[in-house]
Amino acid sequence: MPENGPDANPVDKHPRPEFDQQEQRHPGWTGPMDPPPDHGEDTYVGSGVLTGRKTVITGGDSGIGRAVALAYAREGADVLLTHLPEERDEARETVSLVEEAGRTGIAVECDIRYEEACRGLVERAVGEFGGIDVLVNNAAYQMSQPDGIAAITTEQFDRVVRTNLYGMFWLSKLALPHMRAGASIINTTSVQGYKPSPHLLDYAMTKGAITTFTQGLAQMLAGDGIRVNAVAPGPVWTPLIPATMPDTTEFGKQSPLGRPAQPAEMAPAYVFLASPQASYITGEIVNATGGTPLP
Repeated sequence: MPENGPDANPVDKHPRPEFDQQEQRHPGWTGPMDPPPDHGEDTYVGSGVLTGRKTVITGGDSGIGRAVALAYAREGADVLLTHLPEERDEARETVSLVEEAGRTGIAVECDIRYEEACRGLVERAVGEFGGIDVLVNNAAYQMSQPDGIAAITTEQFDRVVRTNLYGMFWLSKLALPHMRAGASIINTTSVQGYKPSPHLLDYAMTKGAITTFTQGLAQMLAGDGIRVNAVAPGPVWTPLIPATMPDTTEFGKQSPLGRPAQPAEMAPAYVFLASPQASYITGEIVNATGGTPLP
């Protein structure tokens, strides 16, 4: 049984492989997962560091996005999150967590592969909140192809690039006129951007680009007082895993801690980067890899 108290050994704090083999169709759902992902429902305690902030989180229905939405709400922020049509019920659960924390939660169906959808999302956020203080570009698509580059179709490549890069680019560009000094953009990159797994070639490529985008945009916006940072997770136990990976039994075993992260373990990094305590931090990548060394 994992130990989840404040003094828990991080090696044993959450479930370790081997897991049961699990398969879902994309985009995947939280309910069928075994063990169930931990988003911090019973553990995250806020301290008001984001009180009154207006936040937008793409891919906020489940996984890392849900954990960030929960943490932001418990820190005092209002949250608008995106989801795909198939994720409507998942998004509703996340909104409930936000509302239980006493904050406004809004779920918006949005496929960020399309510029007009991104424009509509920003307009909705500005209409609801009056502006945007924190934009979390978290939504992503991957699909494992163990047979290599020959198996990556143009359709898959296009979906990976448009979701992971185009959406982030458009949303950042469109949101900036509605952000003021003190606001921040936080992107989700990955250990894959530094140490690509061959079966995730196209996904890893986009994660490397997100790192470059983060560092370049941070320099561009520094004089405006808008910070841009990213989080680079290692393996994280989210619905994307059974929906896109052929083998879930040993997922995360390769990390030095010997297990995947739970989404709740990623959220504090996003809280810190959005908070006033990180006022001198921009252009940085927070690596949360379970011990895998990165450059």
